[in-house]
Amino acid sequence: MDKSMYAIEVENLTKIYGKGETAVTALRDANFKVRPGELVAILGPSGSGKTTLLTCIGLINEPTHGRVVIDGTAVADDGWQSGIDLKKMRREKLGFIFQAHNLIPFLTVQENVMVALEINGLTRAEAKNRSVELLNALNLGHRVNNYPSALSGGESQRVAIARALANRPSVILADEPTAALDTENGKNVMDLLKKLAVENHSAIMVVTHDHRMVENFDRILQVSDGRIAGETNNM
Repeated sequence: MDKSMYAIEVENLTKIYGKGETAVTALRDANFKVRPGELVAILGPSGSGKTTLLTCIGLINEPTHGRVVIDGTAVADDGWQSGIDLKKMRREKLGFIFQAHNLIPFLTVQENVMVALEINGLTRAEAKNRSVELLNALNLGHRVNNYPSALSGGESQRVAIARALANRPSVILADEPTAALDTENGKNVMDLLKKLAVENHSAIMVVTHDHRMVENFDRILQVSDGRIAGETNNM
């Protein structure tokens, strides 16, 4: 099939930590594809390989074996492909939502979101407009001039989410994005992700233990002992 039909392609993806007797296989022969506009959950117990899978797709953790294709570009084939600017790919194609907020403490909420936009070439006026749009969507419009130290954990997480979505990436990867949120704000985040998947044609993969949110996904991948153990289609 035409590769342009997929935003993410993973073939026989394997990640081994260490060597010899101390080697640990965190991920083994994962295979799947994600279309633009699709929202996919990754479920499984702690230590099953979910976050390793996400970081290999996200060009953070180099795969030991296997192939990763992002938006039609092969970035890994038994290791990183030579000639690929991984930093540029991450900046232009990928949006990350991690459990750690990693907000810049000396920037306001709005500036934390704007910095991601300005790095990619938007004017300050464009960055301001886009940041306000996202922060309002996440019920943070009243916090634009606050610094991270004034925020609750849930508010900080939502700012990090706004920053990750700022550049309308073609692939969004999220590690437990609703874990620190109450039901209402968790639902707002999932509604926004679903909206972005449709409107921006973004492929979104979410590691989650939050079964409150499972109904929002188009597809669910079950991970167990480093393998894709099953798949459920909600569409």
